[in-house]
Amino acid sequence: MAENKDYYAILGAAKDASEDDLKKAYRKLAMEYHPDRNKDNKEAEAKFKEINEAYDILKDPQKRAAYDRYGSAAFQGGGAGFNPGDFAGFAGGFGDIFEDVFGDLMGGGRGGRGRSSTGPVRGSDMQFTLEISLEDAYAGKETKIRIPTVETCTKCSGSGAKAGSAAETCPTCKGAGRMRAAQGFFTIERTCTTCGGDGKIIRDPCDNCGGGGRVKSDKVLKVEIPAGIEHGRRIRLAGEGEAGMRGGQPGDLYVLIAVKPHKLFRREGANLYCRVPIPLTTAALSGQIEVPTVEGVTTKVKIPAGAQTGQQFRLRGKGMSVMRSDNRGDLYIEIFVETPVNLDKKQQDLLKQLEDSFQKDAKAGKKNHSPESEGFFDRVKEFWNDIKE
Repeated sequence: MAENKDYYAILGAAKDASEDDLKKAYRKLAMEYHPDRNKDNKEAEAKFKEINEAYDILKDPQKRAAYDRYGSAAFQGGGAGFNPGDFAGFAGGFGDIFEDVFGDLMGGGRGGRGRSSTGPVRGSDMQFTLEISLEDAYAGKETKIRIPTVETCTKCSGSGAKAGSAAETCPTCKGAGRMRAAQGFFTIERTCTTCGGDGKIIRDPCDNCGGGGRVKSDKVLKVEIPAGIEHGRRIRLAGEGEAGMRGGQPGDLYVLIAVKPHKLFRREGANLYCRVPIPLTTAALSGQIEVPTVEGVTTKVKIPAGAQTGQQFRLRGKGMSVMRSDNRGDLYIEIFVETPVNLDKKQQDLLKQLEDSFQKDAKAGKKNHSPESEGFFDRVKEFWNDIKE
């Protein structure tokens, strides 16, 4: 009966190890037991084959799932097509496994098997931060932005070659953009140093772009800001990023919306909050106050007698617009009672008379004019009594 191998133990990895953890474990062991570092060491060679066998199984999600369920027996007798004594038994061979893991250390991986570095390259995406006011976020607007970018050279149409000439196939890599070199059991790919991976050489470069096929420029774009947009949202402008190379598609431009803090309103989702001061007399006797709204007009709010600081009044439908909807949030008015200042002698005497009348009512057992204060000090007494006990 064939031996049931513990591939996780071979790699020194946990059974719930992530793909990155498996790769790190394999990299460490492969570097340690590589045949080039262990000349004529049969034990190191056997260990190297064993860790490659383990990694080949565990790096593939389907193979790993089969192994977790049935063990290494699932890959014996032709199950996985692997023969520990034959390098060709691996899917793609050891060279592919090695390159997958060590490509970043050896001049860059292939970026996906079968992909040619000489093909079209999509341009990079870009991001532009656009500051807008809360009013603009409420109503929406159309605006224009100017961004620095990289565009296809119009003089050479992106070829990089001067008019009347053309790029030549690189004689070193024969247009592949990659060079292969044998190292021990492996074949390592590196970017061609002659053409830099382009696969072509421009002998007579365009005098406008210097052979790069792209030029720096400023571009003015129109941006539609939808009503109700929130801080941190992005608007995608497809194809407005950097120009691609070698005929590649341009990238996208992402406009990041930054809503500036407002002097009056605080936003939470579609709702707005506004803190409004009211006179002591209005809070005590009732009255009406005018408050601002985000659309630039005022509205009246009725204040009941005995209103207290922190009390909120809800104005339905006076908040922010909701994106892609006809709905609106609410506006919450939070009042705070303002203590009068700069009182003259007569005004001070009137307040003292008011205070005296409050004290007389309290002694007579009449209705308390400061229920919050009375409740607070009752709780203070209870607190001190609890401590004494």
